Parts: sequence; C-alpha cells; structure tokens
Amino acid sequence: MRTHLEFRSTEFPPMPGEEGQINAGRYGRRLANLLSQELPQQGFEVTAVTPEDWGWRIDIESETFPLWIGCGNYEEYEDGFLCFIEPSRPWIRRRLMRVSTTTTVERLARAIDSILAGSGKADHMRWWTEAEALRG
Repeated sequence: MRTHLEFRSTEFPPMPGEEGQINAGRYGRRLANLLSQELPQQGFEVTAVTPEDWGWRIDIESETFPLWIGCGNYEEYEDGFLCFIEPSRPWIRRRLMRVSTTTTVERLARAIDSILAGSGKADHMRWWTEAEALRG
C-alpha cells in the first residue's frame, strides 16, 4: 500500500510567517495549498488544512475512518518534500470491527501522484516501500 511519497521541488518555498505556525525549519504550506485545491477535482473533499509541529495536515472527508495527508519539507534533500497518508496500515479497528483502508488510501495515493505529476512542480517522485514507511 502506497502511503509515503518523497519528491524534490523548488516550487514550494516557505511562505512569509509560516515559521511562526510550525516548528522552525519546517514548511510546506504552498504544497498543502496545491493539494487541497486540486483534491476536489479528484473526488476528495478537503475539510481542513491545519499546521502541525512537523508541517501541514490536510483532512479529507471520510465516513468510514479518519483520513488525512501530512506534508512538509523533507530534510534528506535541500529541496525535498514528503507527503504521507494516514491511516498508513491496510486496516484499522473501528467500533470493534476490522475496517479495510486499502482501497481508499490507494485511490488517494493515485490522486496525489496525479496532482503532483500533472503540476510539473515535482521531480524525482518516489513512493516508499512498506519497509521504508514503517521506519519512517
């Protein structure tokens, strides 16, 4: 299941004042803005975009389970970024039942991939293996 996408880009520099909303050296608001604007055309309703210590969280409407995307700069590269989908496991427990997340998460992964590849703003896109995502 694809849940972590790293890529490189010079198109998403920090926005003025962004450092005051999240931890120093972290940014990704421009990336979160792009995804939140384009996801509705891919069939996903964005309910919120909020700052976190590590970057930006994009909440997605989902009746079955909580669904969101985290995004921010990725310090492995000077121009690196990382998007990750939660839940990142193929199933979750909800009301004492086991609920599969695979179909919805994979559809969201395809949407993110399509948005970034189609934007022309992302290079060297690479989805992490399951083992890499677990080490994350």
